[in-house]
Amino acid sequence: MEIPELNTHTIIILSLFAAAALWQLGYLLRRIRPVAFFKEKDAGTDHTYPPVSVVISARNEAENLEKFLPEILKQDYPEFQVVVVNDCSEDETSLVLARLKNQYPHLYYTHIEADKKFSHGKKMPLSLGIKAAKHEHLVLTDADCRPASDQWLKKMTAPFSSQDTELVLGVGNYQKRKGINNLWIRYETFTIAIQYMGFALNGKPYMGTGRNLAYTKTLFNKTKGFRSHIYLPSGDDDLFIREAANKKNTAVCIDPGAHTDSVPPESFRKWMNQKQRHLTTSVRYRPDIKFSLFMEPLTREIFWLLTLYSLFFPIFVISILPFSFILLLIKFIFWKMAAGKTGMGRIYWSMLLFDFLQPFIIVRAHFGNLTRSKKRKWK
Repeated sequence: MEIPELNTHTIIILSLFAAAALWQLGYLLRRIRPVAFFKEKDAGTDHTYPPVSVVISARNEAENLEKFLPEILKQDYPEFQVVVVNDCSEDETSLVLARLKNQYPHLYYTHIEADKKFSHGKKMPLSLGIKAAKHEHLVLTDADCRPASDQWLKKMTAPFSSQDTELVLGVGNYQKRKGINNLWIRYETFTIAIQYMGFALNGKPYMGTGRNLAYTKTLFNKTKGFRSHIYLPSGDDDLFIREAANKKNTAVCIDPGAHTDSVPPESFRKWMNQKQRHLTTSVRYRPDIKFSLFMEPLTREIFWLLTLYSLFFPIFVISILPFSFILLLIKFIFWKMAAGKTGMGRIYWSMLLFDFLQPFIIVRAHFGNLTRSKKRKWK
């Protein structure tokens, strides 16, 4: 097989490929490998679980509360309460909560009345719910979330057995349904989850998901809650974590039994609207985090494009394709192991379909934010 001639064109192509491939390999080893090889610590039979308050903000969520709230209220946990803040709902949320309260005395709920002169996002009802919580340890989720098991609370609070732990990052999945849209949503959720988990395991926590997050009331008050970004519709999870989390006080909980499963957006457009809202906070991340999050998709696309480019110019086959195959094999193995650790099944196969397309879709979401109104609602 012909060896590439070292002219300017060849040197540029090989240098770009080498730089992109090395960055991708470093990302896999530093960010994904810790998740792929992660081992949950056994809480032990003598472990004592702290009293917990589960905090949920709900706006027009009567149907979801009817279906999912009982599974939270039935958790196998020594002592806990569930605090639901009915945020200006116009449906039967109040009736559902009143009915459930009669059956489950550890349910506490309050409500916020609508005010035409004043609008607010999710952070206000969450702050109210946290203030109303009677326990030091908090677990936050959403009204459309179902715990993966009745051990959810035990697994999410187990990391608090370490005196240093003040914040626990969990995994929030979406329910599996038919169709390419659902496959894409679950794949994108999976990749984001193993990414922020990997960063946290490397001592650089930068985000989590409000669908499954735990922290102490002391940490919330010490960070002054959401005060610095209360005016933004998003950020109750990632911007709070940016201010409150560090490598010593943050733990992760990857156990499949500690997940929550949410109702997925019904269409790609609804998912895109949700994604654009979430991305509005990414500009506030630390510079080193933003740089890393920018370089990963950029080098990924360079890697893919040059790999495809080599197929049309056989002179590069011997120099590029073997390394491309090895890197993709490592990535596939890590994705498979991470999917197994997180209980996300065979979602790793979707890498073959979406790995190249994902950065383009995210860029489209960022571009949409530049052209849309800044006024967004959390519901």
